[in-house]
Amino acid sequence: MDETTTKEKILKRVRDALINKKENPFKNVDFTTSVFTHIEEEKEIAFARKLMDMDGAFVYCENEHALGENLKALLKQKKWTDYFVVDKKVEMLLQSLGVPYQNNPEEFNNMIAGITRCEYLISRFGSVLVSSGLDSGRRMFVFPESHIIIAYSSQVVEELQDALAGMRRRYRDRFPSQMTVITGPSRTADIEKTLVMGAHGPRELYVFVVDDED
Repeated sequence: MDETTTKEKILKRVRDALINKKENPFKNVDFTTSVFTHIEEEKEIAFARKLMDMDGAFVYCENEHALGENLKALLKQKKWTDYFVVDKKVEMLLQSLGVPYQNNPEEFNNMIAGITRCEYLISRFGSVLVSSGLDSGRRMFVFPESHIIIAYSSQVVEELQDALAGMRRRYRDRFPSQMTVITGPSRTADIEKTLVMGAHGPRELYVFVVDDED
């Protein structure tokens, strides 16, 4: 009974507020100016620093040849035989670099590491923007234990709003049905306040950034 009474009181306040509207006391608030200070360092450096602060791994590659060498070094270090790939553009790139990969659908559930592209890298938070508009779809961003992202320096932007503006220009009226901002490996401390890595997605995140700007 008390719960119903409380509910009715709240609804009455809402109705009264809608009927007797008050003048906005904050008319002169500027909602267009960023609340963040300007990033003084280069956006690529800021991204790398923030990514590593969130336990992600950043690998700079001066060109695609260096990308291939760094990927092979990771395969050797981790003792992985190959990566799982479902993106034709990534497949073609890995083939040209001589990097082994797996794309047999029957082996999908056995994958340890998956490799994808991304939409943008956001230097403010060290975050990676991905979407269902990429050939990797949705599952490659959450299923593998280790997620490897190939990006280019031209994809680095300072703020999330810059990435969203770029998405609108790129996709126009074919906007992806899903976008995700990845900030470091998946983690949670919901259970007994104990940090658990890989709870909702990959426990390792590697971002390889190829320099494509002179």
